[in-house]
Amino acid sequence: MMKEFEGRTEQEAIAKAIEELHIEREDFDVEIVEPVRKGLFKKSNVKIRIHFEDENDVPEEGYEVQGAQDEDELDAPINSDLEDKLLLFVATILEKMGYQGKVSISFRKARKLGLNIESDNSSIIIGRKGKNLDAIQLLANVFAGQIDPDLKVIIDSENYRMRHEEQLIRMAFKTAEQVKKSGRSRLLEPMNPYERRLVHTALNDFGGVETKSEGEGLYKQIRITNQRQ
Repeated sequence: MMKEFEGRTEQEAIAKAIEELHIEREDFDVEIVEPVRKGLFKKSNVKIRIHFEDENDVPEEGYEVQGAQDEDELDAPINSDLEDKLLLFVATILEKMGYQGKVSISFRKARKLGLNIESDNSSIIIGRKGKNLDAIQLLANVFAGQIDPDLKVIIDSENYRMRHEEQLIRMAFKTAEQVKKSGRSRLLEPMNPYERRLVHTALNDFGGVETKSEGEGLYKQIRITNQRQ
């Protein structure tokens, strides 16, 4: 979901979002809608748009399998006009990037729409650690939000997101085992908010260790330590 906030600074606007929505800073992404502007007598406010997960919804980056037909998908309404605009928007992004690709609907759920990209250049479109795919998805959500603010768009290619999720969980468990054996804490590589939530949740029931996010900005690291007795 998305919501806008204003403040004299970006930090003040973020603080308002945290206070009003009762969520942690790591649980949402920030988009600057209007930066601060210096006028003749005073500065204008900063306006931000935050992208966050509704606690009543499924995980933000849910990895639905293309072609699956569950009850939610069958019951989800079809907005042909919005879907056509989104497909064209993402296809245009690929064209501007200089790559050919086919964009199709992979699933429909309440307040969530999945798009899949098929291309001979999928590895480049996905990018290192999925950052190109994440950037395309962010742009698609900003575009969709102007039409339907409650819609969340999930973009995937070659089942990257599912494969990445499995790899991330395996890495988290392996590192947790090392921490338990050595007694020394380990710091994982920087991750986006969804990836951090995934690791925190995966290790929540892993006995003997604790997790904590460290750092500033969107990409933070998780430190795994021995659980205090």
